[in-house]
Amino acid sequence: MDPFKIINTYYDEGTPLYDILVTHSRSVAQKALNIAEKHPEMNLDKNFIYEAAMLHDLGIFKTNAPEIHCFGELPYICHGSIGSEILTGMGYEKHAWVCERHTGTGLTLEEIINNDYPIPARKMLPETLEEKLVCFADKFYSKTNLDKEKSIEKIRKGLAKYGDKSVERFDEWMNLFL
Repeated sequence: MDPFKIINTYYDEGTPLYDILVTHSRSVAQKALNIAEKHPEMNLDKNFIYEAAMLHDLGIFKTNAPEIHCFGELPYICHGSIGSEILTGMGYEKHAWVCERHTGTGLTLEEIINNDYPIPARKMLPETLEEKLVCFADKFYSKTNLDKEKSIEKIRKGLAKYGDKSVERFDEWMNLFL
């Protein structure tokens, strides 16, 4: 599977949104692959990690996030579900799970219900090592400051806004991957 064939179906090459998506996704993919290389004992599927990292934010184009050139109608929290629907429809269910489960450090059913998020009410937590790794690597890069990797302290502070469980999941992944 060539992730760029899928990306190019929904994004016009050379546009600011395309450049933001691809730059961010490449950074996430590289970080995830670098970590995978350091853990041969985990027997991670590096090809899948690359593809999933490149496609994890596929759904952003339908959201309203003008600061990153997204002028859709849906709240940004929906981008994972949107990407998941697209990839499931194309027969890439494993990749779809990464889209759906990468928001924050994943979302519990309770978090979705309690915050009244406009996404399907189901558990959206990364399950496989590859899902966890892509989600973990994603936390180090924003789409508004593309050229800079975030510090662990900054990531933890940002996640703390969403509760202790989110920070705990990140800390577990730090112990696992770093």
